[in-house]
Amino acid sequence: MSQVPNTDEIKKGLAGVVVDYTAISKVNPDSNSLLYRGYPVQELAARCSVEEVAYLLWHGDLPTPEQLADFERRERAGRSLDPLLKHVVDELPAGTHPMDVCRTAASVHGARHPKAEDSSREANLEKALELFAAMPAVVAYDQRRRRGQEPVEPRDDLGYAANFLWMAFGEEAAPEVLHAFEVSMILYAEHSFNASTFTARVVTSTLSDLHSAVTAAIGALKGPLHGGANEAVMETFEKIGIRADETHEQAKARAKAWMDAALAEKKKIMGFGHRVYKHGDSRVPTMKAALDDLIAFYGRPEILGLYDGLEQAMDEAKGIKPNLDYPTGPAYHLMGFDIPTFTPLFVASRIVGWTAHVIEQLENNSLIRPLSAYNGPDERHLD
Repeated sequence: MSQVPNTDEIKKGLAGVVVDYTAISKVNPDSNSLLYRGYPVQELAARCSVEEVAYLLWHGDLPTPEQLADFERRERAGRSLDPLLKHVVDELPAGTHPMDVCRTAASVHGARHPKAEDSSREANLEKALELFAAMPAVVAYDQRRRRGQEPVEPRDDLGYAANFLWMAFGEEAAPEVLHAFEVSMILYAEHSFNASTFTARVVTSTLSDLHSAVTAAIGALKGPLHGGANEAVMETFEKIGIRADETHEQAKARAKAWMDAALAEKKKIMGFGHRVYKHGDSRVPTMKAALDDLIAFYGRPEILGLYDGLEQAMDEAKGIKPNLDYPTGPAYHLMGFDIPTFTPLFVASRIVGWTAHVIEQLENNSLIRPLSAYNGPDERHLD
């Protein structure tokens, strides 16, 4: 029997709709903290590696030293860029958006995987770890090829974050840079039923494979209303103008004036507001502290001035707080990443969350198929 939707209950964008259970993450309304398997993410970012957090999200608990050593060994064994995958990337136009490169890479990785159609928990954990290990090589290689640089081979004596930076820039990162990067990877790893994660769960609910779900999730993350926001933040900084000779106060004044004018013209400014957080994104203080360390390390007070000016103007005019993308954009800029690479960095981290949700969806699966309220022409017939 077909269901007739109640049009009085339509929730555009599924706002406020609870569609399923998850044990992976939640925002604790009492503390306003994002919890990964019960742990506040700010505590994990302060005390854990990316590898430990990935293990936690996939397995439910932090690893023992023995489990971590085995996990790291398997991750490091999968870091090299597949020659066929490199060939596919090389065949893409030079102007291809890096997110399209990531999407293509995930699809190729899945099409060639010997367990592509095996959706058992064990096979999906294996495929998830392999994607997690391989994506940094894709992101780093694509940035270097667009710059006309030779690829840098991975190292198995470095942790996940340190090796990622090594492949991207061909040199070992300073401690301040490595810390900020690792923090960003942990903060981006998971965030409940966001748009890309829900996309992955929808695909999984059809009993499609893990790589198809991740490929679809990358497509969702590409949009500026989701993952692309960190790129938009830095583009805003560039529109205002980054002047290395400015003081903090000079840059802040210019940024505040720019924001006041933009808001008066009702322009949408990315990097502010979040559907889940009503009192500010709980991840921002941790990432902002890492950004502050980078600004001090590089001696770039004008970046902080732009940051503070935009934030103050938005708060005074709208009372809207920054989200995680706001401090992450300038942090990635200071590290040396190209703006189009910012969201692929998000991909490399969020692979962990997506695949954790793929596995969870399959454990108690139900096809995700909502109803719609039709508002087109009434029934009509050909003459």
